Amino acid sequence: MTTIDKDACREAYNEVRDDNTDTMWAAFTYDGSKIVPAGQGTNYEDFKKMCTDDSRLFGFVRVTTGDAMSKRAKFTLITWIGENIVGLQRAKISTDKAKVKEIVQNFAKEFMLSDQRELDEDCIREELKKAGGANYDAQTE
Repeated sequence: MTTIDKDACREAYNEVRDDNTDTMWAAFTYDGSKIVPAGQGTNYEDFKKMCTDDSRLFGFVRVTTGDAMSKRAKFTLITWIGENIVGLQRAKISTDKAKVKEIVQNFAKEFMLSDQRELDEDCIREELKKAGGANYDAQTE
């Protein structure tokens, strides 16, 4: 049965949510049958490098949306299942996600991805804008 290191994962989650830090992502992965923090950082590209064909992980990511007049932080939960993850490991990730969601509770949109192209930061940002309802960004012509 999968367990989660609640205190360590909550600490990583809170650091991403904290407006006073530059931390924009935290990753949570498996250490045997326990979900633990796998890293955090200020560069989204570093998070993407963790998402390999052989990995399965959860990512909590801060994305800045808005325009020159108004910047807003939006959060997303990304479930990454690499192409080489099969069988029981692939099936368990959806039930294990419930444990992660006990800690990662505030996010605008959730993604389940397995293709590196889907991790494109601009695509994630666009989906978050859509999920946010009205779009008041300054119009460019």
